[in-house]
This record gives sequence, structure tokens and C-alpha cells, in this order.
Amino acid sequence: MAQIKVTQIKSGIGTKPNQRETLRSLGLKRIHDSIVHEDRPEIRGMVATVPHLVTVDEIS
Repeated sequence: MAQIKVTQIKSGIGTKPNQRETLRSLGLKRIHDSIVHEDRPEIRGMVATVPHLVTVDEIS
């Protein structure tokens, strides 16, 4: 199954509480943290909540 690498590029400080919780749910704690997840609809939905705070790279 395909995987995606999610990297936090901006701070969650000053954002809405649900966006901060989404970053934590993705496993991101600080700027430049990266984590690899399976490419599933649940993960894509979380990324869609915080597109201005993260970048997504597809890993084959």
C-alpha cells in the first residue's frame, strides 16, 4: 500500500484547537517533524484540516 510522509512546516500556536489536536493526532509535535503514514482516507482527511501547516510527500 502507498505511504505518505507528512512534515510540519508551521507552528500550531495561534491556530484553532481542533487544528492543534489534528497535528497531535498525526504525530507531529514541532516544526520540521516528519512522520510516515499509510495513505488512507482518515489520514488524508486530517491533512486536509491543516494544509497550511503541513506538506505531504508520496512514498511509493
